[in-house]
Amino acid sequence: MGDKDSIIASTTPGQSGDSTNPRHLAALDASKLNITLAKTLKPLQPIETLRFGQTFSDHMIVATYDPEIGWSAPEVKPYGPIVLDPTCSCFQYGGNVFEGMKAYLGPDGKARLFRPDMNMRRLERSCARLALPPIDGDVVLELIKCLVNLERRWIPKESGYSLYLRPTIIATRPGLGVIPSDHAMLYILASPTGPYFNVLKPISLLAVSENVRAWPGGTGGHKVAGNYSPGFLPQRTAAEKGYDQLLWLFGEDRRITEAGAMNFFVVVKRDDGDGVDLITTPLDGTILPGVTRASCLALASDPEFHKEISVRLHPQEMVYTVSDLAKWSSEGKLLEALVVGTAVIVGSCNRIGYDGENIVIPGAGLGPVGTALRQKILDIQEGRTEWKGWGVVCA
Repeated sequence: MGDKDSIIASTTPGQSGDSTNPRHLAALDASKLNITLAKTLKPLQPIETLRFGQTFSDHMIVATYDPEIGWSAPEVKPYGPIVLDPTCSCFQYGGNVFEGMKAYLGPDGKARLFRPDMNMRRLERSCARLALPPIDGDVVLELIKCLVNLERRWIPKESGYSLYLRPTIIATRPGLGVIPSDHAMLYILASPTGPYFNVLKPISLLAVSENVRAWPGGTGGHKVAGNYSPGFLPQRTAAEKGYDQLLWLFGEDRRITEAGAMNFFVVVKRDDGDGVDLITTPLDGTILPGVTRASCLALASDPEFHKEISVRLHPQEMVYTVSDLAKWSSEGKLLEALVVGTAVIVGSCNRIGYDGENIVIPGAGLGPVGTALRQKILDIQEGRTEWKGWGVVCA
């Protein structure tokens, strides 16, 4: 496990010295990975005790960016605290971006990532949006594969369980000046985890409009840390009212946006009887372009998938409102409401509170569309099905 050559055999050299790097600053280079292994390995926890984001593997990967030299050689090191100046931009001005990914063990014993190229492109866009030093997502992906291979024993074998991966980039420029950070740190963590929700139990949502998750021209379409903490207070209020999560509304017409930190879909019966519509809000800059969201839309538009599930789906990216939900419900057309994301994959919602009333969604859990989408994505993630190259082996 500690053999450097075996861990980074698939990595590619960096791009330092090319025409896009006129100062000859060092690019992030996975082939320069240094490895310092933990002297004592942690015991594995029973899977029934795993809680999302509470348990971490033995090692992490760290690299730093300095404006005079560029990226340092990345290092595998034992998991532990990091030391930063208290004036760093990440503390003062929230210059932090991250991704959420999972590694799964397939029946062939190989570890797989799910569409990781999409995460890497989003990571690059998030860094650019916060004016962080540039990062090569392809190199970050090679480092992630290295960590997965090193921490292979932490990947649970049971279906629905995985090794959650959190590549994070933080602004580390010391000082209180309100300017972009020209220093940064990349670190990659690994955490074994089980199902985010009990998929057999639907969640309830409280629709809110007095607070908003994102707004036009903001950062809602990027995975930045500042998008999350402002939702904690409204979430607490929702819990006090007996709801599990929030359904974020926006604008005078109360448009549907996202559910908590997840994308949101509804399944609506069509008037022409030709199957059902799978509806979600379009990517207008306020919606996070989720990997699971994109995968659900792609499957819903694929005739091959329609044949597998014997249901004709019509994916629709369209603006719709909480009034539309109420209308579809009163007409008996609102068949399913789904929350989707990396952590939950696909989960169900059974009621939406708004203006003192509940919009009730039929069923006691995932309906046929949600079940089909979840199972197909899990089959791809866990290596039981090959589908359009979505499952990427950590070779």
